[in-house]
Amino acid sequence: MSLPPRQELLSFATAGLLAYACDLALFTWLRGPGGLDPLTAKVLSFAAGCTVAYAGNALGTYRHTRPKGLRPYAVFVAVNIAGAVVQLLCLAVSHYGLGFTSQRADTVSGAGIGMVLATVLRFWGTRTWVFRNEGRVGSWTG
Repeated sequence: MSLPPRQELLSFATAGLLAYACDLALFTWLRGPGGLDPLTAKVLSFAAGCTVAYAGNALGTYRHTRPKGLRPYAVFVAVNIAGAVVQLLCLAVSHYGLGFTSQRADTVSGAGIGMVLATVLRFWGTRTWVFRNEGRVGSWTG
């Protein structure tokens, strides 16, 4: 039995917030005391965040589905990479294409607008391609 739409969204958001906290905390540690370069630190923290988000969704939001093997995790990571690309594209278009180069503009475009669009993509991709029920592909009809 799938969750009602509102509960599904809240559960998905909770898993996402936990994943974001993990990503941020690990990135901060890896860049500081860990002494890693920014790209290596971000790749590692992104992978950890994806794993936390997957576990949160598999054990929480979509616990009523039974994905098997590594394929669902691989698709989940691909959906999350697509979301990261959306965020980077929003930032690039704003900063380089439109010329909004202040730190505030970068934050609004990348962490604001980009995050909202990426979250919509991640939610849709996760429920459609990773944790789908038989007979339900991307709809709330259960």
